[in-house]
Amino acid sequence: MSPLLLFGLVFLSHFKGGLNTPLPPPNFGDRVSVLSIDGGGIRGIIPATVLVYLDNALKAKDPTSSLADYFDVISGTSTGGIMTLMLVTPNSSEPNRPLFTPSQVVQFYKRYGPDIFRPRSILDPIKCPKYDGVFLRDIARQILNDTRLDQTLTNVVIPTFNENTIHPLIFSNYKLKTESYLNAKLSDIGLGTSAAPTYFPSHEFQNDGVQFDLADGVLAANNPAFVAVSEVLQHNGGKEILLLSIGTGIPKAKEKLGDIFDDACQALWLNTHKEVFTEAMFRTDMTHYYLASIFPGLSPADNYLRIEEYNLDPSMEGIDDASKRNMDNLEKVGKDLLLQKVKRINVNTFLPYELDQTNAQALDTFVEELYAERQLRLKRKSMEKGGRPFIETI
Repeated sequence: MSPLLLFGLVFLSHFKGGLNTPLPPPNFGDRVSVLSIDGGGIRGIIPATVLVYLDNALKAKDPTSSLADYFDVISGTSTGGIMTLMLVTPNSSEPNRPLFTPSQVVQFYKRYGPDIFRPRSILDPIKCPKYDGVFLRDIARQILNDTRLDQTLTNVVIPTFNENTIHPLIFSNYKLKTESYLNAKLSDIGLGTSAAPTYFPSHEFQNDGVQFDLADGVLAANNPAFVAVSEVLQHNGGKEILLLSIGTGIPKAKEKLGDIFDDACQALWLNTHKEVFTEAMFRTDMTHYYLASIFPGLSPADNYLRIEEYNLDPSMEGIDDASKRNMDNLEKVGKDLLLQKVKRINVNTFLPYELDQTNAQALDTFVEELYAERQLRLKRKSMEKGGRPFIETI
C-alpha cells in the first residue's frame, strides 16, 4: 500500500472518529444545551417532524452526529418521554449511535400508532382504561430491551407521577448519584411516563427494592422544560442554558373543562384518584412563567426557543386518533410549523406574539449555536490533554 493511500485511510478514520466523539461535559464549554419535548399522545408526530429538520441541519455539518451528540439533556413527558428514550438509547450494533433518528421516530408512530391505540374488543368486560396497554408494553420492552437509565447516550429528565406517594417522580441521570433506585429499565420509565389516566393502566414495577406505581408524567409537567432546566441549575452552577422546547399542538380555544365528566371512564378515574387529580390541579403548567425568570434572568432571551402550534385544528385534538389521515395531517402540521413565525408567550396575558423570523430560521441559528458549543468543548478537552485541537491539526 502506498504511503499516500495509507495516510488517506488513517486520516479518514480519525476524521470520522473525531466527528463521532461524544459531547464533552459542560465544564469544557460555556453553555448547557437542553431539548424538551411535551406530552400529547399520537400528536408526538408534530415535535418529531420538527426534530427531523433539526437533525438534518446538524448532519449537514457533521454527517455522523445525532441529537445526543449536541444536547447535554433531553427531556420528555409522556409521548415526549418515549421519544426521548428512543433518541438516547444506544444502538446495539453501534453503541455510540442512538436506536432511532427523528425520521425513524415519525415512521414508528405511523407504523405502530394504530396498534398502540387499538380499542378493546366489545366482548372485553373491562371498559376502563380505554386501552389495555399490552401492545405498548410489548413494543417498549422489545425496542428498549434491558437498557437502564445510566446507559443513555446523554442525560435525560423524564417526569412521571407516583400513585403510591401522590407526588411527582423525576427520572434523571443527575439523580443517580444519590438515588440509585431510579436506575430503572428505560422501558419501565417510558411506560410509566406515558400511562395516561383513562387511556392506559398505571405501570407497576419494582427496582432496587422499591415499588413503583406510575401514572402519566403530564400529571407533573406536560411541558417538562422547567423540570429539565431545574435539574441543570442544580448540577451545572450558573452556566448559560441553551433551551429548545417543542410542543404537540394546542387546539383552538374552547371551554377546557366543559365535557370532562361526559365520559364515564373519566368520571370513574376521577372518583378513584381524587388525591392524584387534586395534586395535579395545584401543579398547573406555569412553565412559561417560570422560565421567564431564567430567560433573560440568567441567560440571554435568545437562548430559549419554543416551537408550538397554538391554533391546532380541533379535528386533530385527540391524543389517540391514530388513523392514517390524522397522522398524515399531524406530520403536515409539523412541516408547516417550520414556516410559521416564531411565537413567544407574554407572561402577563399568556397569549403568544410573533417575532420576525420563522421557526426554521430560528432552528438554523440554534444549530449554529449547538455546533459552536460542541466544537469549543472538543477544542478545550483536546488542549487539556496537552495536544493541539484535532481539527486545527488537519
